[in-house]
Amino acid sequence: MPLNIRNERVNQLAEELAAKKHVNKTEAVRLALEGELRRLEETLPLSTRLKPLQARIASLPNSDVVLDKAFFDELSGDY
Repeated sequence: MPLNIRNERVNQLAEELAAKKHVNKTEAVRLALEGELRRLEETLPLSTRLKPLQARIASLPNSDVVLDKAFFDELSGDY
């Protein structure tokens, strides 16, 4: 769905950002929106931001590999 910017100030801001970033206005609006969404997400508590990662890790199958010093020594070639 196309976005039609009818507010002159918003249009000026998009033009200003586009000029500074050397992109077209559409790309400038996309960058601005992504940046603002990222900033909003960063204001969420760390525990909330980590929940999707924790769920993904919890869904992985358990392995029988023992991750101890001997395991890492073998990986690095230090026997």
